[in-house]
Amino acid sequence: MNTVRILLSLAAHYNWQLLQYDVKNAFLHGDLDEEIYMNIPPGFEGNTCNKVCKLKKTLYGLKQSHRAWFSRFAKVMKESRYKQSQGDHTLFIKHSATGGVTALLDYVDDIIVIGNDEIEKYEVKQRLTTEFEIKELEKLKYFLGIKVAYSTQGIFISQQKYVTDLLAKTRKIGRKLVSTPIDPNHKLGKTKEESVVDKIMYQRLVSRLIYLAHTRPDIAYSMSVINQFMHDPREPHLQAAYRVPHYLKGNPGKGILFKKNNTLALEAYTDADYAGSLVDRRSTTGYYTFLGGNLVTWRNKKQNVVARSSAESEFRVIAQGLCELLWLKIILDDLRIKWDSSMKLYCDNKSAINIAHNPIQHNRTKHIEIDRHFIKEKLEEGVVCVFYVPSEHQLANILTKGLNGSMFHYLVFKLGMEDIYFSA
Repeated sequence: MNTVRILLSLAAHYNWQLLQYDVKNAFLHGDLDEEIYMNIPPGFEGNTCNKVCKLKKTLYGLKQSHRAWFSRFAKVMKESRYKQSQGDHTLFIKHSATGGVTALLDYVDDIIVIGNDEIEKYEVKQRLTTEFEIKELEKLKYFLGIKVAYSTQGIFISQQKYVTDLLAKTRKIGRKLVSTPIDPNHKLGKTKEESVVDKIMYQRLVSRLIYLAHTRPDIAYSMSVINQFMHDPREPHLQAAYRVPHYLKGNPGKGILFKKNNTLALEAYTDADYAGSLVDRRSTTGYYTFLGGNLVTWRNKKQNVVARSSAESEFRVIAQGLCELLWLKIILDDLRIKWDSSMKLYCDNKSAINIAHNPIQHNRTKHIEIDRHFIKEKLEEGVVCVFYVPSEHQLANILTKGLNGSMFHYLVFKLGMEDIYFSA
């Protein structure tokens, strides 16, 4: 979904049309490179005793089908002089002699087409129609269960129907409304003292909520917390999971709005909650990245090791955020999209920023030398600039800790999350 959001941001910025194709029976087009046999299905005439069928093509249910289909699709695209992106191998790009660009993003049997070369769009459609049986769905409206809407403000994605269906299935817990998806003062950890809850029910609820993370970064932190207790959920964990639907009921149509902005800048916000986990005292890190002022990627997770200081935990997430920006740069380079000035990264820890800019080795940073030299190298190359941002304006705070209602909603608004249905 990260690449999809990048394409949506570019479409909003350049006013490019988004098209969608559906490949019928995609897995039946794959070529088999190995011998696979199957029992003869009912309906064949004649003596079929002790006989089997040798497959020439893939079928649904074979473990080889997905790879075989994608290999066939990639072959067709390369024969049409498309190049695979180095940042995402499911993205195929072609540049015309006149400076136009066309890009296709494939996800199983769904294909998104974007670009400003109308002639190439028509030609690639004809080529795909020749090779496969495709259905043109015209303007992109639904993709992987995500609704895409268009307005004078820009392009909007949400999972309103998914949220509504989820609330209907969990109607017994969806009555109370809360202003945040997680208690700001939560102290969730592993415990044997609290009563055991239905493990299957807990896992089913959390799994359904996790899928919402594609368009709801506002619940990402709460999901990362309750997801830690899938193997042994207790009553406090279940109550924390129940709180998320309580929050969603107040804004089921909220999603991400991609607007056309004056600049096409690459920016990242990084944050860490030092030793925040009560389970193992590891720090929780998170980052948001923006393209042209639009939120395109985010991630939060516990660090792999225990940090010895808040500066160290922040320093590690700076490196992670920088890696994400460099990945975005690869996608844009493949598309030959020029962005404005250097990439910018915002951090609210002055000590971490000083370490990044200071080439002198410190005893307290010897064990994170690889991250330090990596960041220092990119700073010296002018690829990225690191800036200080006050904690109250650090957008990534949502990904690392529970916040009170006023601060939470202020940062959600700054992320570009809206509910265009509610506004209407």
